[in-house]
Amino acid sequence: MIKPFQKSIREMNNLGKIGICCIVACMTTFLEGYAQERKAPAYPLITHNPNFSIWSMTDQLNASTTKHWTDADHSLLGLINVDGHVYRFLGKEEPNYKVILPTAEDKSYTVEYTESQPQKDWQLPSYKTLNWKSGVAPIGDDEKQAKTLWKSDDIWVRRAFDIVDPKRINELFLKLNHDDNVEVYLNGKKIYEKVGWTNNFQYLPIDKANLKAGQNSIAIHLKNTAGGRYLDFGLVDRLSENGPKVQTAQQKDVEITATRTIYNFQAGQVDLKLTFTSPLLMDDLNLLSRPVSYITYQVKANDGKQHAVKVFLSASTNIAVYKPSQEVIAEKYETEKLAVLKTGTVAQPILQKAADDMRIDWGYFYVASPKGDNVQQFIGPMASAVDAFRKGTTTSAKQAKGSSLALNTVIPFGNVGNQAKERFVELGYDEIYAIQYFKNNLRPWWNNSGKETIENQLSLAAAEYRQVMDKCVSFDKSVYADALQSGGKEYAHLSVLAYRQSIAAHTLVKSPQHELLWLSKENNSGGFINTVDVTYPSAPLYLIYNPELLKGMLSGIFYFSESGQYPYPWAAHDLGTYPLANGQTYGEPMPVEESGNMIILTAAIAKVQNNGDYAKKHWKTLTTWVDYLVKDGFDPKTQLCTDDFAGHLARNANLSVKAIVGIACYAQLAEMIGETATAKKYRAIAAEMVPKWMEMADAGDHYALTFDDKNTWSQKYNLIWDKVLGLNLFPQKVYDSEIKYYLTKQNRFGIPLDSRKAYTKNDWILWTASFAPSKEAFDALVKPVYNHAIQTGSRVPLNDFYDSTTGIRENFKARSVVGGFYMKLLADKMKQK
Repeated sequence: MIKPFQKSIREMNNLGKIGICCIVACMTTFLEGYAQERKAPAYPLITHNPNFSIWSMTDQLNASTTKHWTDADHSLLGLINVDGHVYRFLGKEEPNYKVILPTAEDKSYTVEYTESQPQKDWQLPSYKTLNWKSGVAPIGDDEKQAKTLWKSDDIWVRRAFDIVDPKRINELFLKLNHDDNVEVYLNGKKIYEKVGWTNNFQYLPIDKANLKAGQNSIAIHLKNTAGGRYLDFGLVDRLSENGPKVQTAQQKDVEITATRTIYNFQAGQVDLKLTFTSPLLMDDLNLLSRPVSYITYQVKANDGKQHAVKVFLSASTNIAVYKPSQEVIAEKYETEKLAVLKTGTVAQPILQKAADDMRIDWGYFYVASPKGDNVQQFIGPMASAVDAFRKGTTTSAKQAKGSSLALNTVIPFGNVGNQAKERFVELGYDEIYAIQYFKNNLRPWWNNSGKETIENQLSLAAAEYRQVMDKCVSFDKSVYADALQSGGKEYAHLSVLAYRQSIAAHTLVKSPQHELLWLSKENNSGGFINTVDVTYPSAPLYLIYNPELLKGMLSGIFYFSESGQYPYPWAAHDLGTYPLANGQTYGEPMPVEESGNMIILTAAIAKVQNNGDYAKKHWKTLTTWVDYLVKDGFDPKTQLCTDDFAGHLARNANLSVKAIVGIACYAQLAEMIGETATAKKYRAIAAEMVPKWMEMADAGDHYALTFDDKNTWSQKYNLIWDKVLGLNLFPQKVYDSEIKYYLTKQNRFGIPLDSRKAYTKNDWILWTASFAPSKEAFDALVKPVYNHAIQTGSRVPLNDFYDSTTGIRENFKARSVVGGFYMKLLADKMKQK
């Protein structure tokens, strides 16, 4: 897709050569000091679905607040008390701000504005706003979010306000959310400027000396250059911390496995092993869909003596809101075997919003502990949680209402010596309803019946704790061993990093037609649900561990066509914007791309399962799509494909490969279901296309990006299915010449996607590497991708679209497409069949 990328690409271009050089220099300095310590660009902690997803974005777990993948704070704070000394090992206290000038999420306010170029000095306090309009913030072009609509290219905004005594402010910050380019003036002085946009509020330090007692003014110029428009702003005072500072536990190491992230700390005379487990085992759909993760604490003395130990977990109620200003209700209660904390918004707007940069604000977040561990739970303001634990000033209130509260749990370990003691806490989320599917509200898979309760799921998780942990340990060893054998240490590390991230970009539900649906969210690239060209790169992971889940990624697209709601002779791009799957919302079709994807993946399912029943069920639709590929796929006209970041292309050679492979896959399916004549017909069509393709794409020592420009090149990653599915269409010399040529085009962090730009996609690199003719060539292609994962300056869950020279992300993060890293392992397993 293109639209979601335009802004980030524009920002990179605006940096210019000097800016890029500075970035590279800074990154080099940074990497020299820290590359060896890093295991991931971001560390998965709680990973279930696009809503319930918490990460640490720093190598040291206690160096920053924990966050949702969208970068909003989803704070988990962990402290340990050893003989009266308190150490912080998890997260970081969120700053405590006092409102000076409210934003719209705090309180309604009015501004003056104009969309016509004002006279000079418009930013000065003395300027007379003749003919300016008055409007209520926020300002924007989305009628659901904005109180004042703005749809022109430029807007100038002024806001007057009074300050009694600026000297009483501790630290002044501008609180700003803007889209796009912004200039901000305080009392006529420019205090901030940015080319680009934000997805949420930024807190920007400013000099309080720019304020004066009495009337002040903020003036803003905002310019839209692409996409949406938005403005909301205010001022806050960051309050100073009271009381003695908490010490920082020393992180000794961190390990990431497929289902667990494991930290080791030293807190004075006690060692703490902290394990986050999301038991995403794909062979058990009930366990996979259970929205419960474990945090395990194991403590022991490191000096041979006895020490009094207790551990504290504070979980922010912001985990259950879209915006921190939303009011929540928090409560504590007990079940037969659990002590429970629960929170959710007062409003409970179930399935009432759909967007990319969105957090869930319906349903309920839970923290639960076994009653036998004698935990103490309490609710209070986030700002006072640490002090409450340090001083032992907990509250007994069973319910609280407000915003930015904390669910607090104190876990006593008693006296701890050389013998390790272990306790665990559960974090869970009940979405009530997870997906709207063609106007039907669907419950999450674990509660298909509507009769299950989250309390029972939490109780099952507690009762099965040891069994689940043993399964996870065994599975983690198996995943790593298989990937290691298939591709080596660096490949195995990448595979492990990809596992939870890919799964957590999906939600499991059952359709009204009683079909399993495994629906992805296109994270950070539009927010679409069940996008076919996101399913396509994700597929290898699911073909290996549970192809029924891949069927669940295709079935909704088949239904969309077969129900008559999508009347075109090619496959749809998506089913809507997550979590509303009511029909395609992306504005442009991708006919060859998506039709080829659907046919290839249906063939892959049949090959893996050695069963063509799923294809037979959708044969009429598959036939419609393959006939479109036969007619228009070999030499595609100008149309969108998944890689058109630099603009649309006609005569795309890699897209043509997809069509050829798709036609051959249809023939393979026909053979499998007994349609012999049909198989011969379509196999012959595909086979006849191959020499024509080779002739038209031939650029001497490689094959071109487009048939009509031999001075270009591109990764032909779609070829991999010819190998994996045993189609035997393209001669080996095509693979050999392409790989040899790619190795001459390598940059520091990988091969560019094609000859137009330096950016790349790491999922496609891993596919390309999987048809390398030697281990040496495979390793050479994978090494830069591994380096990117552990060296990039973009500290987000694995991003798959980045500059291959600088390693800085162009866009995208936390997407399911990294499931494509498993292509080499899939290819090896298919050879064994």
